[in-house]
Amino acid sequence: MAEIKRYRGVSHVRGAPSAQLLLWKGGKLRKSGRGLAFWFQPLSANLAEIPLDDRELAFLFHARTSDFQEAVCQGTVSYRVADAEALAARVDFSLDLDEGLYMEDPLGQISDRLTQLAQQHVWAIVNRSTLGDILANGVEQLRAAIISGLEADTDLRAMGLEIVSVRVSGIAPDAVVEKALQTPARESIQQQADEATFGRRALAVEKERAIAEAELQNRIELAKRTERLVEQEGLNERRHAEEVAAAARIEAEAAAERTRIGAAASAESLHAIEGERVALEKERITAYGALPPAALLALAAREFAAKIERIEHLNLSPDMLSPFIADLAAAGAARLTAGPATATQRGRK
Repeated sequence: MAEIKRYRGVSHVRGAPSAQLLLWKGGKLRKSGRGLAFWFQPLSANLAEIPLDDRELAFLFHARTSDFQEAVCQGTVSYRVADAEALAARVDFSLDLDEGLYMEDPLGQISDRLTQLAQQHVWAIVNRSTLGDILANGVEQLRAAIISGLEADTDLRAMGLEIVSVRVSGIAPDAVVEKALQTPARESIQQQADEATFGRRALAVEKERAIAEAELQNRIELAKRTERLVEQEGLNERRHAEEVAAAARIEAEAAAERTRIGAAASAESLHAIEGERVALEKERITAYGALPPAALLALAAREFAAKIERIEHLNLSPDMLSPFIADLAAAGAARLTAGPATATQRGRK
């Protein structure tokens, strides 16, 4: 806003660079320009300040579609003053010369007029469209309709206003209808999420199956290798056993051969010894055959005495001793008979 300072009998005003000051004096426009600063007499002058910067007007319209559904359109209209003097002639921008404020609400008047014009164009589009169409394609349609309708409005051009841009931020239905419209999309998204979940689970199951099959194949391959290892170990053990058995057989055959050779040698030696022994026995028997029975008995007794170590009991019957006594007596008589002859022979000598 313009800055006004009062002095005794005179005032000084300084305008902003983004606003145009207009000074009327005596019913005529004396000064007009952007960012002016000048002295004036407050009792004989009238000031007006027109903002020249871009202004934004937010709007929120409620409209009914052709299928009797309520739609809310929200957006912003940007405008600026193209002809300040023309606008000052249509709208009161007079300043309070004491405080430098507007005496009326000129910007509110402009906003109301632009809002009503924009709402008219919005209703023209929404009322002939269904809710589905206006939600799907209504943003661009409403923007084009508002900007073309405001630019084509001759009253706005006569006021010195220029439309800079129009933005439609969104179109929304009633909360209940919006929730109902969101349900199919939400269900579809949920179905897609479920399908993604099922697909992930199926993929996980498939991977688990592949892992299980790989483990099973590994176990089968390991079992086959173990089987081949067992077979090879059994074959090695059989070969080892066969080699050991062959070596044992060769050793046994060699031992048997040695035993046979030894037995043959022993048998031949025994045969030779026994032959000699038999020959000796034969000679002994022959020699014993020429001996009298008493000599044989004496030899037997001597052999018996040489073999026996201890005699605990000895039974002598008369029948057994009679022959011995008779023989002993005969031997004694013979010796007595031979005794004198022997003594005679010794005397002769």
